[in-house]
Amino acid sequence: MNLSLSKTVVFCFLFSVIALQAATRPNILFVYTDDQRYDAFSTVQLEQGAKGRFPWFKTPHMDRLAAEGVRFRNAFVVNSLCSPSRAVNLTGRYNHLNGIASNFRDFPVNSVTHATLLRDAGYTTAYIGKWHMGSQRERPGFDYAASYIGHSHYFDSKFVVQGQTIKTSGWIDDVATDYAVDFIKKQRGAEKPWMMVVGFKTPHAPFEPPERAKNRFVDAQARVVPNCTVPPPYDERIKQRLANLKLGETMPVNLNYMRCVSAMDECLGRILDSLDESGFKENTVVIYTSDNGFYLGEHGLGDKRSAYDESLRVPFIVRYPMLGRAAQGRVCDQMVLNLDLARSMLDLAGVKVPETIQGQSWKPLLTTDAKDWRRSWFYEYFAEAQKGTRVPDIKAVRTDNAKLITYCGHPEWTEMFDLGKDPYEIDNLYSNPNSAGMRTELEQELARLSEESGYVVPDYTDRPYWWGLPGGANWRPDKTPQLILSFEAANSENKRVVDASAGKIAGAFNGGVKVVEVPENRKVFQFSGAGSIDVKKPEAIDPSMKALSVEVMVKIDSESNGVLVALGGRSLGYALAIESGCAVFAVVSGGENPVIVKTSKPLTGWVKLTGILTADQKVELLAGGRSVGKKPLAALIGKMPNEGMQIGADLGSQVIEPAIGHFNGVIESVRVYSGEKRD
Repeated sequence: MNLSLSKTVVFCFLFSVIALQAATRPNILFVYTDDQRYDAFSTVQLEQGAKGRFPWFKTPHMDRLAAEGVRFRNAFVVNSLCSPSRAVNLTGRYNHLNGIASNFRDFPVNSVTHATLLRDAGYTTAYIGKWHMGSQRERPGFDYAASYIGHSHYFDSKFVVQGQTIKTSGWIDDVATDYAVDFIKKQRGAEKPWMMVVGFKTPHAPFEPPERAKNRFVDAQARVVPNCTVPPPYDERIKQRLANLKLGETMPVNLNYMRCVSAMDECLGRILDSLDESGFKENTVVIYTSDNGFYLGEHGLGDKRSAYDESLRVPFIVRYPMLGRAAQGRVCDQMVLNLDLARSMLDLAGVKVPETIQGQSWKPLLTTDAKDWRRSWFYEYFAEAQKGTRVPDIKAVRTDNAKLITYCGHPEWTEMFDLGKDPYEIDNLYSNPNSAGMRTELEQELARLSEESGYVVPDYTDRPYWWGLPGGANWRPDKTPQLILSFEAANSENKRVVDASAGKIAGAFNGGVKVVEVPENRKVFQFSGAGSIDVKKPEAIDPSMKALSVEVMVKIDSESNGVLVALGGRSLGYALAIESGCAVFAVVSGGENPVIVKTSKPLTGWVKLTGILTADQKVELLAGGRSVGKKPLAALIGKMPNEGMQIGADLGSQVIEPAIGHFNGVIESVRVYSGEKRD
């Protein structure tokens, strides 16, 4: 053989090896839901028997996947919150290291992820559906994206497809499935292996199933479990609510949550069918899980975040037909984490794993029970400024039979459970002298894992308004009324009014305002519909972190209309106004739409109107000392608004939209109180 022919043979051999390796590298399909608890899955319900909470629930396509693959019975997330969990999936790194510790940050676009590494290794990468990292449009690491911003809407949502915004019609997870199926079809005949992530919106609030699923499971109820009346230690509101709660054998459950999962299961079935039809089934690894668990009444809760198993535990299935019968219908009890996902995907693809990626590869567990698998793992949560939640920072350790939960700054809340004897986490053994040995072991393990994982409180946390206050999550403002501003027409002179309270705050007339005496022998501020009284140094009546009451004595007639008093603007503040004779009180406490309470009928004559932001976070309106309406508010006003305070107008961005305008009419007095003033 001559030298030229020898080189040709060697080249052909090497090319064949490379081609064979490319052909045998598996495709990877990663499907995950949002807030699906581990037992919202009929295979688990059947397995649990009499202990199953939802024996009537059916998910045939998840069942099919489990029957054809490996089901991990003990799968958990290391931070039970949407964006943080998704960041862990991508990076294989704890949230104190990966740049995401709350739901309010964009994912760092320069991150090393399973997607960037697989793409560099020759994979075509795609992201379909829900991303949920702030309001981010980028999908770093993915060649193709058909996704949407934030939570979007269950129906007729806008997808961003390769950078172009497209209005779609129908149920959002059906639309995502269409894009996923289309991507699979387009890979037929492609030389490169592919990896696709499909993020479903289901079953995140507001729990809106498609038409086909709206009447499923009618009148079904959930079985009651022992921890439904056992509150967490960190929220007094839940303790009070559960104090006198009596339950029978069953209880109502959010059926639309279950209906969404049921409808999504059909979407999963369509994707699996597409793999079959496209010839990809045998050489595609399918991974199915959720970003976190979810409470449906356990511990009186209906969310996630905290460290009980209903929050931490997720469904987890892996199907890889190329592994043969050893990986079919298999059930694995070793503890796996979302922290393991990136390393495992890279391992399956034969891609070198960077040292910065944490977690373990569960690839060996697909066919065997690894003897040296983890026996414990570390959980973290950072309190974030989410509406309505009061969960403090958490550091916890879970082993295969015990758990220790610690709460930042509150050693008195520490919890310890023997999971073998107490799977519902009811009996707190932390202060039990008979459990001192378990306590020592768990505390040492928590310290070890904390150090091993490089735990720090990152500077990219987004803290709630109550953070750092005495009592932390259980802090409540004082309800006792204290006068902090009092403007009366009788106390005005030379186009200025002097505060009659101890604060001595000044108010300056700003055109269109004068003091007159009306027939009722009262001095009043008369507003022409074009002026206002500007309050100097309004920081002295800072409304942040307070219950507060705004009281105005006003005469209402057919001509009266406009803003009586306003502090702040569209993102933060409050306003009391008259609109078409009706009183209106609005509060906005952090960028969301204002919460508005108004009288149902027009008022006439002299009326004392009082708008109250209550200590338990409600917006209430009183007319003549009588409550006329009350609505819940997500949070207290968290900081001093940037925009000032005016009487008779709202001169900045409008608290109430569409704008009501300057006041036309007469006001006798304006008083502001910290606390709740009701007389």
